[in-house]
Order: sequence, then C-alpha cells, then structure tokens
Amino acid sequence: MPTIRPSRPADRDALYDVCVRTADAGSDATGLACDDRLWGDVWAVPYAERDPGLCWVVESGDGRVIGYIVATDDTDAFEEWFRDEWWPDRAERYAVPEPTERHRSVVSVAAARAPGREPHASTHPAHLHIDLLPEAQGQGLGRRLIETLLAELRRRRIPAAHLGTGEDNRGAIAFYERLGFRRLPSSPGTGVSFGYELL
Repeated sequence: MPTIRPSRPADRDALYDVCVRTADAGSDATGLACDDRLWGDVWAVPYAERDPGLCWVVESGDGRVIGYIVATDDTDAFEEWFRDEWWPDRAERYAVPEPTERHRSVVSVAAARAPGREPHASTHPAHLHIDLLPEAQGQGLGRRLIETLLAELRRRRIPAAHLGTGEDNRGAIAFYERLGFRRLPSSPGTGVSFGYELL
C-alpha cells in the first residue's frame, strides 16, 4: 500500500527519475533532452533543496518513490534563488553543442526564470509541481498530496497558491478542476494557470 511521507535527501535521485518519466505532458520524456536530469533540475529537485518542508513523496509498498509534490511559499524569492544560486552551475552543464529541440526549450525556460516574471506571484505567492507515475495514479494519492501541501501553506499563513500545466495535459487540467483550483488569466501559448485561495 503506497504511503505519503516527507521527502528526504536520499530521495533526490528518485525525484529526478519521477520527473523525467512524467515530463512529457504526463508521459515519459526519457531521451527527449540530451540529459535526462535536466527536467528534475528545473521542476523538482531545487524545490526540495531550498525548502524540504514543502516536499512530500509517495512511497510504494516495496520502498520505491513513485510520486512527489514540491513547492515554494514565495515564488519571487524562489525565482531569485534559482537564478542566482541554483541555475548558474547547471547552465554550464546543460550547454551542450547540439541540443535537441526539447533540451533547448527547457534550458531556455530555466535561463529566463527571475523574480517578477510570474504574473500571479503577487496574489498567489506559493506555487507547486506534482507528478505521479502511472502505478500511483487513480488511488487518491494526488489529492492527498495536494491536501497535505495546502494544509502546510495554511499553517504558514500563505494566502494562495498557483500552478501551471500544458494546454495538452487534459488529465492534469481535469484533476486540478476537480480539486477546486480555478483558472487564472494566462497568455496564449503559455499553458493553463490555476489558483487556489487558502485564507
């Protein structure tokens, strides 16, 4: 029976693994970038490194990590840290001579991250990423991860959270709508933004 527990430093490789195996609109993105760890270095591991108190994992009955939720309670502060401390060394690692199209796209997104760029950060300061492998889906674990995170954000007196997903990720869109997230304004081609009021 899968269980939810706080993330530990020993889970880092598993966060990379789950991230790449769900990075293509919920499907496996293995091999789409020149280095499979790129996805995790942009959308999973830095959150666990900066604030492990906002990171939980789903552990299978045999001890494998098969899902996670990671977040920040202050998007602009996180993006400043990501730009100044997290990404510079990794930018060199991922500057490959002949990148794939997806590799180039993800690196471009990472390089553009900075405080003040997220339009919803002032009203919805927290943001999150959640990913579950297929074997962890359909069991209510995603809902439980979201509820666990939202409870901690409320404890921290964070007024609201936001997240984004691709326009083609219909499963994720339906999931967030079922949980009570409401759509926020978003520019064409930037995906779908959702918000959740906490206080």
